[in-house]
Amino acid sequence: MGIEVEIEEKKQSKTFGVLLCAEDSDYVKNTYGGYFGVFAALLAEEGEEWRLYRAVRGELPRADEIDQFDGFVVTGSCSDAHSNDAWILDLVDLLKNLVDKQKKVLGICFGHQVLCRALGGKTGRAKAWDLGITCIHPSPSTIRLLSSLNIPPHLPVIECHRDEVWELPPQAEAMAQSEKTGIEMFSYGGHIMGIQGHPEYSKDILLNLVDRLLQRNLIQNFHAEAAKSSLNVKDPDRESWKQLCKAFLKGTLPL
Repeated sequence: MGIEVEIEEKKQSKTFGVLLCAEDSDYVKNTYGGYFGVFAALLAEEGEEWRLYRAVRGELPRADEIDQFDGFVVTGSCSDAHSNDAWILDLVDLLKNLVDKQKKVLGICFGHQVLCRALGGKTGRAKAWDLGITCIHPSPSTIRLLSSLNIPPHLPVIECHRDEVWELPPQAEAMAQSEKTGIEMFSYGGHIMGIQGHPEYSKDILLNLVDRLLQRNLIQNFHAEAAKSSLNVKDPDRESWKQLCKAFLKGTLPL
């Protein structure tokens, strides 16, 4: 009987991969154990196995490993999803393979954009930076879809991007928009979901990131002030985003 229970438990355990597309900042490394720790805190549950692949360094699961996984998360990055760096092209090839195998893939920020690219859509520069807390407005069909999760129709989330999805891939569906960004979320084929914002970020992570962007002259003072001001006006709805992302990745949110 003990052996049967052990086998059954092993069958039910799930394995997920985090495809890390950015180097860990010192702050996130020291405070959270790196971005892998941030995503694990948001999404991991007891009994699951989570594995890290540093995609930005060219580390990706081998083709013969893919079937071991129930799903993947593709993280944010300071790189452009539309660029042709070798590691990005390798990542795009992997994502095409995951799409063909109908693996669950959740893309966040850069991950959202590079998924769009892999599926045949278009990404590029937005008109302006989006930094701070932005309210996302799901489409009517998405609101109906999320009704079983008791998720509100307006979802504040932390944003940090200057690129965006320009054109959805064929057969993909837009799920949400905001005042600044036309495609804040999209789904494809029931097993792919992209989110432009950062459900995994906390306010302190964004504040540290804004300071680093300012130091590197990637943003101007007014960008930083606007981002910091938004943090005083509202909070990101981390619990709703956590519930939504977990429901999709674990297969309880039918798209």
